[in-house]
Amino acid sequence: MRLAVIGTGYVGLTTGVCLAEIGHTVICVDNDKKKISLLKKNKVPIYEPGLEKILKKNVKSRRLSFAGNIKDAIKKSEVIFICVGTPPREDGSADLSYIENVAEEIAKNMDNYKLIVDKSTVPVETGEKVEITIKRNLKKNISFDVASNPEFLREGSAVYDTFNPDRVVIGVSSKRAEDILKKVYRPLKTQILVTDIKSAEIIKHASNSFLATKISFINAVANICERCGADVEKVAEGMGLDKRIGRSFLNAGIGFGGFCFPKDLEAFLWISKKLGYNFELLKNVKEINEKQKQHLVKKIEDTLWVIKGKTIGILGLAFKPNTDDMRFAPSIDIINSLQSEGARIKAYDSKAKERAKEILENVIYCSNPYEAAKGSDCLAILTEWDEVKKIDLKKIKKLMKHPIIIDGRNVFDPDKMKKMGFLYKSIGR
Repeated sequence: MRLAVIGTGYVGLTTGVCLAEIGHTVICVDNDKKKISLLKKNKVPIYEPGLEKILKKNVKSRRLSFAGNIKDAIKKSEVIFICVGTPPREDGSADLSYIENVAEEIAKNMDNYKLIVDKSTVPVETGEKVEITIKRNLKKNISFDVASNPEFLREGSAVYDTFNPDRVVIGVSSKRAEDILKKVYRPLKTQILVTDIKSAEIIKHASNSFLATKISFINAVANICERCGADVEKVAEGMGLDKRIGRSFLNAGIGFGGFCFPKDLEAFLWISKKLGYNFELLKNVKEINEKQKQHLVKKIEDTLWVIKGKTIGILGLAFKPNTDDMRFAPSIDIINSLQSEGARIKAYDSKAKERAKEILENVIYCSNPYEAAKGSDCLAILTEWDEVKKIDLKKIKKLMKHPIIIDGRNVFDPDKMKKMGFLYKSIGR
């Protein structure tokens, strides 16, 4: 099929490249000229494992192209996926101005039937607004459909997730739209759940909010484990063996970050409030997550006593491994707190360094973990990169001023670290 993807962020670019890989002809559009220029040179502006290889393959086969002009893409495509940003506003609601602008442009350039699909994460009732916007701006009486097709991609494994989804959710209001989207996703051979548009929109926010709840729950349990001497890793394992619960998203640490969970949690709270429901549970989930970052800072304070003048090495800046995304990364608040107490920060991240430089000031960025450890009074692990898991701990110990590691991701075994001579503190163990 002939598809257009409007927006080439994490979702849009991954979606466009992967839809081309399963056999469709895809035009990816973005008004960021610099980004389109990079993509036309087969360069990926984000770090996502496996994405660049598939991009190059499909550009070469002419199934994938990039454009800065939305007009041609609309005219050449049967289905138009809206994948633009919906950034959070101060009150927690989503800024939908980019969605509205794209809807207007689609309306002005349509010359025959189109299926317009919201793939961006949007609040419930957005589909209705998109439909109204298109009707208001149509120059001719042209039929069209609006659908919701939320994405469930995890940064760092987005390519795998696209090809191996647990389910594909399509919210539609016509049989025609349903048949078209089923045809788009048929090559994936996965379960396709067909709902109304509003239910599909709710599914995305409800899913991410529930996963955030699991993370905050296990972090609350970790705090109890620390107080009584239990091991949260064993507790999570025992819970996870119950098929009703599952082991995923039960990893205690410094809380969730990234663009999706914090933003979607805030948006779902705002949606609930707008609809007249006080979602107290999600307020607690948010509060626990915020406190977890300060919990790690307190561990460092309790261990070093005085933070002022101390050098603290940071291993990992991105909100999770296998991505360079720094949006709402826990490392930001943790580093800012330590700096406010007078700490000198040395940091290492294999992929997120350049993005971190745009956000964090007065940080010494290191070229490897050992450089971050050298002369440091303490090392704090904030992202569980495989590279961090494989570091030479004997070498690290020799380089550090004091062999102190505060592990916010439970990377190492406490008993082994103690035997090696480290003062080692982790979460819930």
